[in-house]
Amino acid sequence: MGSCKIEYGSQVEWLWVHGPIIVGAGPSGLAVAACLKENGVPSLILERTDCIASLWQQKSYDRLKLHLPKQFCELPFLKFPENFPKYPTKHQFISYMESYAKHFSIQPKFNQVVQRAEFDRVSGFWRVQTQDFLYFSRWLIVASGENAEPAIPEIQGIEKFQGPVMHTSVYKSGSGFKNQRVLVVGCGNSGMEVSLDLCRHKAIPHMVVRNSVHILPRETLGISTFAIAMALLKWLPLRLVDKFLLLLANFTLGNTDKLGLRRPKTGPIELKNATGKTPVLDVGALSQIKFGKIKVMEGVKEITKNGAKFMDGQEKEFDSIILATGYKSNVPRWLTGTDFFTKDGMPKTPFPNSWKGENGLYTVGFTRRGLLGTSSDAVKIAGDISDQWMKIKGYSVRNGRDMAGGEDLVRHHFLWWSTSGSTISPSPTSHSNVVLEQQDRVMAEDGASDVDSERGHGGAAKFIR
Repeated sequence: MGSCKIEYGSQVEWLWVHGPIIVGAGPSGLAVAACLKENGVPSLILERTDCIASLWQQKSYDRLKLHLPKQFCELPFLKFPENFPKYPTKHQFISYMESYAKHFSIQPKFNQVVQRAEFDRVSGFWRVQTQDFLYFSRWLIVASGENAEPAIPEIQGIEKFQGPVMHTSVYKSGSGFKNQRVLVVGCGNSGMEVSLDLCRHKAIPHMVVRNSVHILPRETLGISTFAIAMALLKWLPLRLVDKFLLLLANFTLGNTDKLGLRRPKTGPIELKNATGKTPVLDVGALSQIKFGKIKVMEGVKEITKNGAKFMDGQEKEFDSIILATGYKSNVPRWLTGTDFFTKDGMPKTPFPNSWKGENGLYTVGFTRRGLLGTSSDAVKIAGDISDQWMKIKGYSVRNGRDMAGGEDLVRHHFLWWSTSGSTISPSPTSHSNVVLEQQDRVMAEDGASDVDSERGHGGAAKFIR
């Protein structure tokens, strides 16, 4: 990481990052950091938790495996170990992520919760505030992803329920639910797998199906359904491939409508691309539904003290409720001053052009296309930033610069800011003219070297390289 920071007493005031600031140390953040490193560009990852891939390490259930074959889930420049199975387990994937970070010497800055990030139009840089530091950089890469926090639906009466209510983000295993009647709200991949896990631990799951859902076999004759679809899409139109997948599903799984699992009118791939709603890849839950071990219920009308009332008029008692209602982006909570994202925290520009915004803003992991989409975005982002990096570097070499200087502009801006008594970014006053006059020079001078910085208050400052 190319950076320099300043301390005054025991308090760190600000830190200049030579390369991009990356928010999030999940697969997306690691992938783009690795791609940048391969292009000779340093970066800094800010991670709110104490580990990489925290969603996998801290918020996933024990039986979780990759839904797709491992070759479709590899990150750039490093394959899975050959001895890993076709569908790696949760722990194997975490091991791969840790090996990936080690291989590329990626060292995120942990326990840094981004409270606010915005483009400072006065200095021309991104300003990222955490509980400890104020970071400045020319580039900001949003890698917090589509699944940053649990999506908790509003269900009438849920506060009345006397038993435990939990989201799948805290569910680990069905071992503690033996002989319990459990209401599972949600029928996506998580809802299906949690219901199957509960079933195998002698619980009695009732799965709520609120909307239509596509269920596909994970494999056909030992071949991944996803691999079949990817191969066909090279030669056939998307809608024709969707029709083939539905014929395949009806042949291998039967008519799921008879089980209370209505299929959407839109095909599975088209629906995924348009809305992000992933088809369920069956790993055994459907057979348990057919045998009556997993009960399919219509939408919940109301939660009661001891159970739930359903849209079809039924009322049942339950011991526990598990919300398999997915995750959502948290970008709107901390990224301000840009209209690149929707109110739901997704890029407004559709794939494949959703990776780049304005003023050095980039996004990775928002394609709704899994790790394949993440890898694609990471490569594009690294290439684009690398081109800018090389132009800056080339200018500095031609003009005899020492590749330092970007922090000079930030220092000038920060010193005015700190001495003015302002607690937020200064508004464009006469100071902005001074800053903007320097910007063209500084944009051409910045590079990879660590340099000293200084604080604008009286007294001694401690310099750290």
